[in-house]
Amino acid sequence: MTGKRVVVGMSGGVDSSVAALLLKEQGYEVIGVTMQIWQDEDRTAAEENGGCCGLSAVEDARRVAALLDIPYYVMNFKEVFKEKVIRYFVDSYVNGQTPNPCIACNRYVKWEALLKRSLEIGADYIATGHYARVERLPNGRTAIRNSVTAAKDQTYALYNLTQDQLRRTLMPVGAYTKEEIRAMAKKRGLLVAEKPDSQEICFVSDNDYAGFIESMRPGPLGQGKFVTKDGTVLGPHRGIVHYTVGQRKGLGLSMGRPVFVTEIRPETGEVVIGEAEDVFADTVFCDRLSFMAVPGFEEGKAYLGKIRYGHRGERCLVRMIGEDLLECRFERPVRAVTPGQALVLYDGEYVAGGGTILPERKTGTAVP
Repeated sequence: MTGKRVVVGMSGGVDSSVAALLLKEQGYEVIGVTMQIWQDEDRTAAEENGGCCGLSAVEDARRVAALLDIPYYVMNFKEVFKEKVIRYFVDSYVNGQTPNPCIACNRYVKWEALLKRSLEIGADYIATGHYARVERLPNGRTAIRNSVTAAKDQTYALYNLTQDQLRRTLMPVGAYTKEEIRAMAKKRGLLVAEKPDSQEICFVSDNDYAGFIESMRPGPLGQGKFVTKDGTVLGPHRGIVHYTVGQRKGLGLSMGRPVFVTEIRPETGEVVIGEAEDVFADTVFCDRLSFMAVPGFEEGKAYLGKIRYGHRGERCLVRMIGEDLLECRFERPVRAVTPGQALVLYDGEYVAGGGTILPERKTGTAVP
């Protein structure tokens, strides 16, 4: 029996519920917490959504906690969520980038804010239901390791957690497959055993990102022209918040062939249109670097680089070209390198670190 106290972030889903179950069985003193971050109690839409932020999530988590006989609390993190996730999400789109709000939420809400509150109530650790593993490495650093199931692996969205946060983090679900987690929940009688996974961004329940942004920022947002790379005007568009690099559908252009968004220029409101081959690139630049398994990236060493959550990854070489600026060259071109998304570098099964992808034109002159 460990006797250590751990606060488990319970979203009302099967993964976090089983995380609490496993930790209790391992002898931890478990406290269940649901983070109230977006929902308002009188919002019917939030209740109907039922994802990690819906009102039904609170009720499901409360029932699981009662069954496990652990204390359960709802903690209010609305302000930090609004500042670190909602504002970041909206500002990124307005600035022509495509953000990943889950990465921001993990770093600043689910870890930074929750960990601080948990330590204040005497906890030794926090825990989540992420499909990832936390391990101490021979070099003394703590890193995220791939989960045992590639199909559900969530390490990409955790790349920027700090060493202090990782040392105080438990992720018991990462040692199991989704099928094993559901089987455990069913065997223990957890009512959420067959609950579907939440797929959409929790605060945009209808998946209409542009509509949400326009509701937060009334008035015209980045309206301008579709153009080709050489500056030929193809026609007007609805506003840059409606588009992302690599997009083909929903452009409203009659070109007689498939065309794609290759660049978004917020300063002019231009959305650049090109051919399929124009969407591929072999060089990526990023800043806001975070180091996890290593204290710094090793020049000349091959890493596996992922440029989005669903990307399987490609081998690449990296080098620092500024104090907080990284150049990554892929062995094979990657599709739809999207400013605002994360480049996450893996050393074997471990997250080495990563950064935020930049528009190439913002890095200065081309790097030879």
